[in-house]
Amino acid sequence: MLIRQGKVVLNLTDPDKVLAVIPTARTIQYKGETLVVVPHHMDETKVLFNMGIDVPSPVGFYYNWPGRFKPYPHQIATTEFLAKHPRAYCLNDMGTMKTLSGLWAYDYLRSVGKAKRLIVASPLSTLERAWGDEIFRNFPHLTFSVLHGSRDRRFKLLEQEVDIYIINHDGVKILADAILARDDIDIGIIDEISQAARNASTDRWKALKKALTPKPILWGFTGTPIPNEPTDAWAQCRLVTPATVPPYFTAFKDMTMKRITTFKFVPREDALETVSNVMQPAIRFKREECIDLPPVVFETRSVEMSKDQKEAYKSMLTKLHAEYEGGMITAMNEAVKAMKLIQIACGVVYDNEGNDVVIPSPDRLAVTREIIEEAGSKVIVFVPFTSALESVAEYLRKHFTVEIVSGKTGKGERDRIFGAFQNGKDPHVIVANAGTMSHGLTLTAASVIIWFAPPNSAETYEQACARITRPGQKLNQLIVNIEGSAAERALYKRQEGKSNTQGLLLEIFKEKM
Repeated sequence: MLIRQGKVVLNLTDPDKVLAVIPTARTIQYKGETLVVVPHHMDETKVLFNMGIDVPSPVGFYYNWPGRFKPYPHQIATTEFLAKHPRAYCLNDMGTMKTLSGLWAYDYLRSVGKAKRLIVASPLSTLERAWGDEIFRNFPHLTFSVLHGSRDRRFKLLEQEVDIYIINHDGVKILADAILARDDIDIGIIDEISQAARNASTDRWKALKKALTPKPILWGFTGTPIPNEPTDAWAQCRLVTPATVPPYFTAFKDMTMKRITTFKFVPREDALETVSNVMQPAIRFKREECIDLPPVVFETRSVEMSKDQKEAYKSMLTKLHAEYEGGMITAMNEAVKAMKLIQIACGVVYDNEGNDVVIPSPDRLAVTREIIEEAGSKVIVFVPFTSALESVAEYLRKHFTVEIVSGKTGKGERDRIFGAFQNGKDPHVIVANAGTMSHGLTLTAASVIIWFAPPNSAETYEQACARITRPGQKLNQLIVNIEGSAAERALYKRQEGKSNTQGLLLEIFKEKM
């Protein structure tokens, strides 16, 4: 096989088979041999692949790979794979930057006239901070719109002609008919499909099926395809590759589970193999396999504050602004004042008597759980206030084994927790104040750190993140910053630049105005 000047030259024992199915193919004579010359385009490559002739993807030869960074080898392979398969699964681990691979694959297909507009259905927390940011930073030639807000606003945004539409999973229920009617939206991505679509009885799944399954190209993205049971795969397959699974759930359950008692089922010995067979075509890279990845990947998840949080946040912001104008806020107390806003974002504040008052923050807790479920290892969740630790841990204990580490935790208890975390099966999650474990610890059993909200110290942030980046760490690490307010965005920005909090409130006030 030879690839030169946009052509693939093949020396085949039976050239007529290729000539019969590829109209653009032709033969040439070279040194007494009959060679077949085929244009090195995506269509011809797919046909040859289906015939058992594995020709390298044209993506790697002719695509200009826009963006700030050179793609890593696993990203190139993932992009080529997606571009070749109109129905496929990207099962790369969390933190392997599969978002960029999906966007590159779309951009390539668009550049060669094989796709028009893309719609991405993803978790609410990743609309702007993951998908929107990656498009903005790496694809300046592409336009996009985040379909979020009121019902009327969503419809108006969908009516705008852009290259990429980004919508949260539940938002598809509102726009399903309109998305289906748009023939120019011909490619779809369901991000975190195992979280959004593992239950076919939900309205969310039905809306995704109605709006996206009919699209010519559809890819499902998840690093954890079966987070609970092998049966989780069935509903996902019914969206992306319906023909690979039986039409009824009970039949697939019989294939992957066996009955132990009247109400108890356990996975069959070959359940994982069955899931692997039905979730095809698929590509998967584990984070530890992506040796070209940087040691640490940072990711931001956006969440919306609850109604009560928004009201408390607005009231506190007004109060702080008045104090600022009145000269009551100084360089000495500014950081403490600003953290009152972060407190509200965490969902727990103090009343006038110093008692804890819980403000429900269901979206932030749900996103934290999602991240832990997506992770392939143990997880550390840093919460900047002791008053919020218990509520976060109480929620997570419904789903995982959890230990708390705070200033109240004695040394002996800390040693027990850290030893069990590093060397035992449980706990799966540590919920902690960053200041209590930001120096000297090695906790390489975890490869994911979640910041439930930012601390007020760049040094604490940096040192706490380093607990998993230590000798003996075999996995690439992921740091996830959760944010839902101007105060948090400003504080994370300061920590990224390793700067102090001076002028922080003024920056928050300016963003609000």
